[in-house]
Amino acid sequence: MILVVGGAGYIGSHLVKELVEKEEVVVLDNLTTGHRQAVDSRAVFVEGDLGNEEDLQMIFKSYPIEAVMHFAAFSLVGESVVDPLKYYQNNVAATLTLLKVMMKNNVKNFIFSSTAATYGIPDVELIDETTPTRPINPYGHSKLMIEQILSDFSKSYELNYVILRYFNAAGAHQSAVIGESHDPETHLIPIVLQQLLGQREKVSVFGSDYDTADGTCIRDYIHVTDLASAHILALEALLTGKKSTEIYNLGNGLGYSVKEVIETCEKVTGVEANVEMADRRAGDPAMLVASSQKIYSELGWKAERNLEKIIADAWKWHQQQQY
Repeated sequence: MILVVGGAGYIGSHLVKELVEKEEVVVLDNLTTGHRQAVDSRAVFVEGDLGNEEDLQMIFKSYPIEAVMHFAAFSLVGESVVDPLKYYQNNVAATLTLLKVMMKNNVKNFIFSSTAATYGIPDVELIDETTPTRPINPYGHSKLMIEQILSDFSKSYELNYVILRYFNAAGAHQSAVIGESHDPETHLIPIVLQQLLGQREKVSVFGSDYDTADGTCIRDYIHVTDLASAHILALEALLTGKKSTEIYNLGNGLGYSVKEVIETCEKVTGVEANVEMADRRAGDPAMLVASSQKIYSELGWKAERNLEKIIADAWKWHQQQQY
């Protein structure tokens, strides 16, 4: 069985929906930001906390766990600056508790959801795994700390792991049964779609004077189902002994500007957005685009769904508002 912590959240629930087709799955989630109804009914659901050793021990004693997949981090950059304690407590301390219980129960396979925030503001246009990691906020620091801990644990305790650093997860499952629902919502695509549905007054574009073709920031968007498939390939590589300590970027390798995203939303939906230009936000790089060549070369993964597909699937889910 596979334990998925944070499996009721946005990315975790999409991974679970794909993973239950291949494996037996146990989901642990405290539902702070996750949604119980987003968890596939074929998975065992346990409401509990990542940092609670008793909750974890109960799972490891009750189920034959082979590997753990971690999606339980807090991930709002702005919030991490205002309340770093919350981020270090959950993203670092609680994850250490999980790793300790794994070692006690001799479970040695770990898939970790990391982030492009570990790179900070890189000075290259295409970011690969050799790009220096220089996070600029507590969220990025907390993820990089766990990456270092995993490296140390692998040397001392023979822990096998794959770290997946991904860029802008977006979209929804094509069935429209699950999708992206955050409170507050901070991601561009759902914000635009909410505005097109009349749920927001306007879409704010932060900065129009960047050194890009249209002056707005460029980001790498990846369909959440493509992310899920990468996690499953990484899991299979660990369980079959092909990989033991690797880091991979996950992205499309293509950059889309804020204006391009808004225009594609308008094209897919047939609705015009109410856009307001605003000042730049501190710390926003002009361009963040990933090279995923390494995971393609080693595991055969690449993003299959383009921006239009990402938005079409997200729009279908937002129109139905499942939760």
